[in-house]
Amino acid sequence: MAAPVPSSRKSRFYTTAVLLIVFAIDLNTFLCSAADTDKEKEIAFQAILQRMEQKVLALRDEFERIYQFRCDTTTLDQCGRNNYNDCYSSYPDAKCATGDEFFEVQCENGETCPASWDIKRTKVTIPDSLSLGPDGNPTDPEIIESVCYTRLLEPFLLDNYEDDESFWSQYGLPASWTYFGAHNGMFRMLPASREECYGFDPRRRPWFVAASSGPKDLVLVLDTSGSMNDYRRLDLLKEAAITVIETLSVADKVAIVTFSTDASVLNGQNMLIRATKENKDKLIDT
Repeated sequence: MAAPVPSSRKSRFYTTAVLLIVFAIDLNTFLCSAADTDKEKEIAFQAILQRMEQKVLALRDEFERIYQFRCDTTTLDQCGRNNYNDCYSSYPDAKCATGDEFFEVQCENGETCPASWDIKRTKVTIPDSLSLGPDGNPTDPEIIESVCYTRLLEPFLLDNYEDDESFWSQYGLPASWTYFGAHNGMFRMLPASREECYGFDPRRRPWFVAASSGPKDLVLVLDTSGSMNDYRRLDLLKEAAITVIETLSVADKVAIVTFSTDASVLNGQNMLIRATKENKDKLIDT
């Protein structure tokens, strides 16, 4: 479950739609064993979608409630030593993941290993470009404010996780993460888990971009003439284009036009193509 900072009611409802589409694909794989007839499957499927939509809207409403307290003295006073990050923090109730709960690449030989996580705490992640203070702390007042007031989300997220554990257990599935990405790059997630330090920026994730801007048709026009080889301009251009492509979701369409002496459409497709993972990988590799 994800919720970027909403700029309007339209973006909030689109967030809900994106989440339901993503989960619907996964749910279809196990509902076959959860019901005997097609009618029962459909009823169970619709009930799950309705529950998930209610969960997303409840998260939206809770965020709007706590946002009112962002300048509250108590909120700011209690903030300093009550947040955990994924680099320097030791989680008070950390446990080793078991079974298929959660794995990450952390062994010296590069294999996946059980990770440590804390289902009673949220963690905060801030991109390295914004972690300019001691021990990777932010210095930007707006990011500090976001870290402080979103801490008030923690009781809601914990209750939600415990409720999800009970609900999803009937399907043999674990509860999923719930997370919040702010427009300034701050990211808060429950359960807390240890991952790479400062390597995550929610603003570059497809779910954030989709909820912020909605479906879009995108044409990138890239100058590939000889002068672009000076001062690494062509390399920088490619890096920027790849960054943009990686933010696209299946709701988007994209085309890349390169020009030097003449102009041509990359991959020879004279039309916009759906931004599926396969199509994005082809564009990036080209």
